Amino acid sequence: MTVTAMPPTAGEQTEAPEGKGKGKGKRKKIIVAVLVLVVGAAGWFFFLKPDAESAPVPGEVVVLDSIQVNLAAGHYLRLGLALQLTEEAHDINGSKALDAAITVFSGLEIADVARGEQREELREELMEKLDEAYHGEVLEVFYTEFVTQ
Repeated sequence: MTVTAMPPTAGEQTEAPEGKGKGKGKRKKIIVAVLVLVVGAAGWFFFLKPDAESAPVPGEVVVLDSIQVNLAAGHYLRLGLALQLTEEAHDINGSKALDAAITVFSGLEIADVARGEQREELREELMEKLDEAYHGEVLEVFYTEFVTQ
């Protein structure tokens, strides 16, 4: 005698017919995965997130001696500068700033330095050179003297 189908015994587990019950297992796995990601992202945000770089704190202002810079056509510019340093910067050498000012202003026409808009553009150009020379220790440059002849 041959048996083709035997009823399951009490200790054996039966498989659900296809299409029934398999979706619940996948859904649970997806929900668990999403929850793990959310908890992980929240933990990173609150505990491991690097602090945003804060703006540098202004420190002392260093006033440099005035210099005379030769302009075009025999004119000159008497230029005085002050440097706003960061809180961490101390005892900087002003020679780099004076050299940068000479580089920016030398040989310009008197009309180029006489107008306010041009002076601000020149200040920005000088600030770029100071940022390179002092590696971010100078926050701002101020004109303390600006006389042309």
